[in-house]
Amino acid sequence: MASEVKYRDIVREIALDHYGYVTTNDAVEAGVPAVELPKLAARGGLENVAYGLYRVPDVPPTRYDQFAEALLRVGKGAYLHGESVLALFGLAEVNPRRIKVAVHRRARSKLPAFVELTQVRGDVRTTYYEGLESQTVADALLECRGRIEAERLLAAAEQARAEGLLTTAEWRGLKKGIRP
Repeated sequence: MASEVKYRDIVREIALDHYGYVTTNDAVEAGVPAVELPKLAARGGLENVAYGLYRVPDVPPTRYDQFAEALLRVGKGAYLHGESVLALFGLAEVNPRRIKVAVHRRARSKLPAFVELTQVRGDVRTTYYEGLESQTVADALLECRGRIEAERLLAAAEQARAEGLLTTAEWRGLKKGIRP
């Protein structure tokens, strides 16, 4: 029984750093045997979200939870893409119904309706915003050309620059790259 409490504490610590979520792999790396997660779930200490993905129910929700869940469901190498990067920061007044996640490899297709998966070829610059791997804001703004009006993209670029999300060079490139 003492080890169960310890395992629950370890899992909770992991979840606090990942918007309430813990993967089987992360738990195993932290010393929690994989067989313990279903046991914790059966006792109400975890919710099974998907194969190998759990949520600690008492971790307070944030506005980033669904982004984190989408990335964790897709797995290693997944990153936020296009409109989803803009939505993360409230840029360009986008509110996509689905979270766009990109990968370089083939990924399993059994994903919930709120996740839109894109396979991307070639080099893509990614970074971490709020602990979530993402396409850079500059690249996401360029990615959205043709889907979002140029005026909105330029206003979003201005807002992103004011919030410190763009370098001076990126800002200058965007002004040239997004013309109404």
